[in-house]
Amino acid sequence: MKFDEFEIQRLFGHEAAEDEDPKRLREYYFKSKAYNQVVNDLPLRILVGHKGIGKSALFQVAIAEESEINRLTLLIKPDDIVGIGEESDNFLKLIRDWKTGINEIIAKKALISFGLLQDGWKKKLHQYGGTALDFLAATLGSEKTVQLAPTKQAVLANFLKNNKISVYIDDLDRGWQGRKQDIQRISALLNAVRDISTENRGIYFRVGLRTDVYYLARTSDESTDKIENSVIWFSWTNHEILVLLVKRIESYFGNEINEEELLRKHQSGLMDYLKPLIEERFTGKGHWENAPMYRVLMSLIRKRPRDLVKILTLAARQARAKNSKLICTQHLNAIFEEYSQGRLQDTINEYRSELPNIEKLILGMRPSRIQRRASEGYVYTTDKLLKKIRSIEEQGGYRASDGKPYNTKELAAFLYKINFITARKETDSGIDRKYFEENRYLSNKFTEFGYDWEVHPAYRWALQPEEPLKIFQELELSLA
Repeated sequence: MKFDEFEIQRLFGHEAAEDEDPKRLREYYFKSKAYNQVVNDLPLRILVGHKGIGKSALFQVAIAEESEINRLTLLIKPDDIVGIGEESDNFLKLIRDWKTGINEIIAKKALISFGLLQDGWKKKLHQYGGTALDFLAATLGSEKTVQLAPTKQAVLANFLKNNKISVYIDDLDRGWQGRKQDIQRISALLNAVRDISTENRGIYFRVGLRTDVYYLARTSDESTDKIENSVIWFSWTNHEILVLLVKRIESYFGNEINEEELLRKHQSGLMDYLKPLIEERFTGKGHWENAPMYRVLMSLIRKRPRDLVKILTLAARQARAKNSKLICTQHLNAIFEEYSQGRLQDTINEYRSELPNIEKLILGMRPSRIQRRASEGYVYTTDKLLKKIRSIEEQGGYRASDGKPYNTKELAAFLYKINFITARKETDSGIDRKYFEENRYLSNKFTEFGYDWEVHPAYRWALQPEEPLKIFQELELSLA
């Protein structure tokens, strides 16, 4: 393998699904359990997950597959909703503005898709009470569409027969700053799409939200309890992510694979598919010495597919620079610090809107000299974690973006929620790590649940760049 840039992207995928070749994306896409929870004829589905977990990829695949069965599908992006609800502080008026705005966007995009947008469409929409579904059923049923391409004719016929539209709303966190008005707009939008889907049985909304955006909206607006049953928490197991990697590589080489069979295989069996590209065992030091490479990779990612894309892309570039046809231990060693710094910066960027001085908190979690000497810099009992955070607070308190102060336990819960720390338990088979998405109540008031806490391995080279060897000696690998 030459590992040139084109090959690397075709092999491991693009970091952003919207920039991926749609055909290639569908070749390697692995449908986790969340897919069928989102893509169905329920009126409102809200897909919540961390940045890089694959929300946009799921939407891209779903749009393509629904289009193939002639469902009228529309994608609403941030550019489409600029200006809606920006001039009002009245929450009920905000909801009304969003209902009007979303109905207009749906109507306009549908007409454009069939080449039937004409002057006066908005006035006619208002004659139908601003209800997009009724307006489109009447308008599209009366228009002459003989010049439509066969595929468009099929979509139109399906719509006129079933009166169903799938509306995807994605990338709402673009430009998100966590201000009061930002939170209000998101809350009003969620209330509006719920109302529209209730009033228009036939419009199915699928909304993608970043975890922190949903959390702020959910905790600041009591009306959002009505949409809680529509929320799908998007998460992956490490096993599913490894299956996704195998599917990507096998599809690149044109090989047919069965997802169900891959899921039933042990990760050591999945590693057999990776041998043509990746060294089978890690030849480093400490707990990592001679460890299966799949365990090393799975220990370093935060259960986000994008993390695996990033680490393998960086390592493949190193392999190319060294004229190697195989990604080896030395190539991974060379990029661990860059990978770690990138994940740290991603986290700061993602959650700064919620906690403005997050960078100070995270960097404050660097182990002290005493901790480093005792080789306990990243693993904490609950008491030791709270003690560590109190020592950071001595340098100044922490406040949310709305000015509300955080106490020590709330800061600990915040670090768990953003996956900077994970819950940790030692087992006979290895370290069992639990993430916020897997048990959102594990950290409730930081009561003892039989778990300790650990700074995620992905961040350690950024926090301790001067002692990389010590990281290998201290870091225990995750369960297979």
